[in-house]
Amino acid sequence: MRESFDQFVAERLDRLLRYATAMTCDRHLAQDIVQEVLLRAQRKWSRIGDMEASYLYVKKMVTNEYLSWRRRRAARDITATRAALEAASPPVGDFAHDYVERDAMRARIAALPRRQRAAVVLRYYEDCTTAQIAHVLGCTEGTARSHLSHALSTLRADTTATASEALR
Repeated sequence: MRESFDQFVAERLDRLLRYATAMTCDRHLAQDIVQEVLLRAQRKWSRIGDMEASYLYVKKMVTNEYLSWRRRRAARDITATRAALEAASPPVGDFAHDYVERDAMRARIAALPRRQRAAVVLRYYEDCTTAQIAHVLGCTEGTARSHLSHALSTLRADTTATASEALR
């Protein structure tokens, strides 16, 4: 039996919002993206609802909206340096080590290029396979692996640099 749009949203809205928030690193932007995608999906629900993997299709729509938003916004925004991003982030209220590590990793992920960030979120947050990542990003599996490899190399380098700075 085909799932209604209202039922789809009721069951999956939270997961779509968490996915978009992890990808954008901005809760408000994630809400805007998911809202825009769901409005478009509702108009096409007769076709989308008949699909076997309607959630995967809507998740791909969210990813594409994020990637296109970044392209549009990148044309008019000036890229901030990592130091400026860290200075603008709110102070951490809880000094527990795990929270500090999590916030630092979020900042490093936020600094990744958009496709690499999307690949990391799909792999480690959504637990997607390389084939699924390639499908969502609209690229080959080799390109998806390349995005993941470059992202992980960047994150490792940033982590190593941060650790050596802390030792000084």
